[in-house]
Amino acid sequence: MAQDRTALGAFLRSRRDRITPAQAGMTPFPGARRVPGLRKEELAVLAGLSPDYYSRLEQGRQANISVEVLDGLARALRLDDVERAHLHDLAAPAARSRHRHRHRPEPEQVADPGLLRVLSALDHLPALLLGNRSQVLARNTLLSEVLGHAMEPGTLFNGWLLTDPGARDRIINWPDFARAAVATMRREAGRRPHDRRLHTDIQRLRRDPDIARWWDDHGVRDYASMTKRIRHPVAGDLTFGVEMLTGPLDPDQRLIVYTVEPDSATARVLPMLASWAATAPAPPNS
Repeated sequence: MAQDRTALGAFLRSRRDRITPAQAGMTPFPGARRVPGLRKEELAVLAGLSPDYYSRLEQGRQANISVEVLDGLARALRLDDVERAHLHDLAAPAARSRHRHRHRPEPEQVADPGLLRVLSALDHLPALLLGNRSQVLARNTLLSEVLGHAMEPGTLFNGWLLTDPGARDRIINWPDFARAAVATMRREAGRRPHDRRLHTDIQRLRRDPDIARWWDDHGVRDYASMTKRIRHPVAGDLTFGVEMLTGPLDPDQRLIVYTVEPDSATARVLPMLASWAATAPAPPNS
């Protein structure tokens, strides 16, 4: 899949629309305004570019873009660290990117042995190991018990989260997690423009109106700590702090651990759930 310059232009437009001249610290240019945020000419001035050059960027007609130009745009648009990295990924030289990935099949994902050892020691907390495209590489039985889904290795966690009605029922704050998942997929799509399976997954998921709306706002984020609230059919409402660990061998693999506050109601009920998970068959996939 060739580098998509239209994605760069769409991202720039979306970030330009969300920041006003006042927020950018400049006096608006005179004349009627037809955009919610900065005009192209205003952003060009803030970034130290000519209006014509910036127009070529936004229209996807500029082949090579320097780091200095990208950093100037990031400062003008007040991008955070994740958005700045995403901008650089979208602007990566297309020819070099094509050469790097040409005729190279996607290898099968193999779980990091060190992270697997950590996961095996966490039978008292729900945990799972994710790879590229949110593929489940491993999980413990307590995770399956808490989420009400077998989450078999090889399945896609985001596929369950975003399309399974059981996920919406089980996760009380589902919109927060679903929107964050879409933003992490957009970030991964920028880093892996030639991952055909990833982009096929995204196109399939975008058939859902909610997912399409979140995708089209161009928000990006990396995996980060979040609070997840679960409604368990027997144990009641549970609250977890979802944390992420990465190993030194493969930074794209993430060990996701559902932590609990000591002496909380969730901490007190987890041993009971763990005992059920140890003796009961895993929940079926929906």
